[in-house]
Amino acid sequence: MPRAARLDAPGVVHHIIIRGIERRKIFRDNQDREEFLERLANLLLATGTACHAWALLPNHAHFLFRPTRVPLATVMRRLLTGYAVSFNRRHKRHGHLFQNRYKSIVCQEDQYFQELVRYIHLNPLRAGVVPDLLTLHRYPYCGHSALVGRWHRPWQDITCVLRTFGKTVGEGRKAYLAYVTQGAGQGRREDLVGGGLIRSLGGWEQAKQRRGQHQAHLKSDERILGETDFVEEVLAQARERYTHRFELQRRGMDLERLAARVAELYGIKVEDVFAKGRQPLRVEARSLLCFWAGSELGIPLTDLARRLGMSLRGQATQSSVANGLPRQKVSTSRREIFTYLRASPN
Repeated sequence: MPRAARLDAPGVVHHIIIRGIERRKIFRDNQDREEFLERLANLLLATGTACHAWALLPNHAHFLFRPTRVPLATVMRRLLTGYAVSFNRRHKRHGHLFQNRYKSIVCQEDQYFQELVRYIHLNPLRAGVVPDLLTLHRYPYCGHSALVGRWHRPWQDITCVLRTFGKTVGEGRKAYLAYVTQGAGQGRREDLVGGGLIRSLGGWEQAKQRRGQHQAHLKSDERILGETDFVEEVLAQARERYTHRFELQRRGMDLERLAARVAELYGIKVEDVFAKGRQPLRVEARSLLCFWAGSELGIPLTDLARRLGMSLRGQATQSSVANGLPRQKVSTSRREIFTYLRASPN
């Protein structure tokens, strides 16, 4: 069965799980962990992605991210690709480091936020990486140590977490510690690692009982952790994006037509949009083309870089090109493209 596409929902929390291929270690020592955290810190700050919880284990890791202006897929690709290259070089190995794709679960915040933070931060204790809670308080490779005030991580959003436990940092920290202590004896929570409403209710029997009592129908999707309304809302937003992209493609919108519209907007020739050079007008035009091509048509960054003769390390990332554009052009891109389509022959 083909794998379902990941759901990328800006502003919504995502539980991310990465695993080493064949259960092998992805962190062999603290130098690996520090290398990973440095990359993570730089990337989160650069992309405006919030990190509410995280834990590094020898052969896997958990994160609770909230993407904003940069798609989560872009963040994860840059993080994992860069780290894998560095890991392989340092340990003189070749081949894949991570198992398949990372797992991404869109989560209903009001229902599961606190539970997910606790579950993720208790991973080192469950795995035997630390012997007890007191050691976990000081463990530097888990977000729990920052929440209890033992480590300072500028890129970790502790304020958002503690606000859910109390009005002040002190109150929140005290309540958070009590909550974590209460759940320290819990084992693996299958209900918190995906499966939509069906898994979060504990299985089909409970789901059917609830359907008879409270709801007319149920939605389930392994990429989403939440109740019916939340699952339906996330899926509807995803369908809207896919439908929009399909409609553009159906009407013949491709990279060349986008380039023609960009050239028209900037009053330059189409060949100037594709030409290399650092002239400000060309750079902005090329950036707008990259942003539209990625966000509206879903053209892979590798294809864009190849077509434009650019290095991926340079500017062919949706985040970098969007950040370099006037806000008006980014925010009105969809309307702009459809206006152009209506005025153009099919």
